[in-house]
Amino acid sequence: MTVALLMNMSDTDQKRETLPVPLRTKGNILRLMAIGLVMVGIAGLFLYAGGWFTPRALSPAVMINTFEQANGPHPGFRRNHAKGVGVSGYFESNGEGMALSKAVVFRSGRVPVIGRFALAGGQPYQADAAHTVRSLALLFKLPNGEEWRTGINNIPVFPVNSAQGFYDLLLATTPDSATGKPDPARLAAFFTKYPESAKAMQLIKSHPVSSGFDNSTFNSLNAFRFINDQGVATPVRWSMLPVQPFAPVSSSPPEKADTNYLFDALIASVHAHPLQWRLIIWIGQSGDVTSDATLPWPQDRKQVDVGTLTIDQIESEDTSPARDINFDPLVLPNGIAPSDDPLLSARSAAYAQSFTRREGEPKDPSAVSTAETGK
Repeated sequence: MTVALLMNMSDTDQKRETLPVPLRTKGNILRLMAIGLVMVGIAGLFLYAGGWFTPRALSPAVMINTFEQANGPHPGFRRNHAKGVGVSGYFESNGEGMALSKAVVFRSGRVPVIGRFALAGGQPYQADAAHTVRSLALLFKLPNGEEWRTGINNIPVFPVNSAQGFYDLLLATTPDSATGKPDPARLAAFFTKYPESAKAMQLIKSHPVSSGFDNSTFNSLNAFRFINDQGVATPVRWSMLPVQPFAPVSSSPPEKADTNYLFDALIASVHAHPLQWRLIIWIGQSGDVTSDATLPWPQDRKQVDVGTLTIDQIESEDTSPARDINFDPLVLPNGIAPSDDPLLSARSAAYAQSFTRREGEPKDPSAVSTAETGK
């Protein structure tokens, strides 16, 4: 702000501003003390975010540090959902969402979309596995300059309902250095401490898994609020339902050498024809929990089809703009608001920490290369 003010001053004003001014008045001293307190407060916020004041407290830095310890150093990559590929296309709204939300994205017409398919975990060179959680992150670019960013997954619920639970799950599932596998005793202790996670995992394991990215259903997991022109707020969740027919995951895994088989199949599908998903909004009713992502809503809840997502371009993260996008779930247009789910703010803070770190690091090549994607 000081620089901007100086640029707008006339030469006379600037000369007058630079004349010696006595500082030893009570008012000036108090003013300087106030400025100093503000600067200390701002610095304190940065130090707190970095975990300096409370090194044992769960902060975004502690969370991301734990990801790094569990997965090893991988400069330039996301600390979770590290292995991915960039995509783009468009969303075509049918106008049905306007009764629920005043967000521009739901007006009839098309908006461009940048996205990213990925596998959960902090290993950017991990071999594809059918039962690894798959994600789809999307950025809708709206004509009024707003953006809607969302990260959705192919599981029906989230395994935990708090940041502390996620941190403890990360510790419990970190492979033991001797066996290379998670310690069963630690996992058992985790599920005893978090019974809601035990129930969620049972639901996740019973959920049918599709053969690939292209025929996966992706769910928001967290609840949000849609607000319409009359100011009416409605609790919602959403799903992307594939137009491509469901096929179950193969019972025979591919050859070990085919480490990118899920991504290679996705690339081949996009090159053959555009892929499409229908955006389905689930309408919550009174009593439906919005603060716990481990709990599903009843299947009989009203569903509204608000439009179709089309993906027609795919490229390696080495060249895709999606690599440098932070898909923060709290980047929302007017007409969409967060719910009371505490995971939303926790995800937002952790994503920011991961983004800041990787943007300051050299970029290693993606496991899915430009030779595979054609771009």
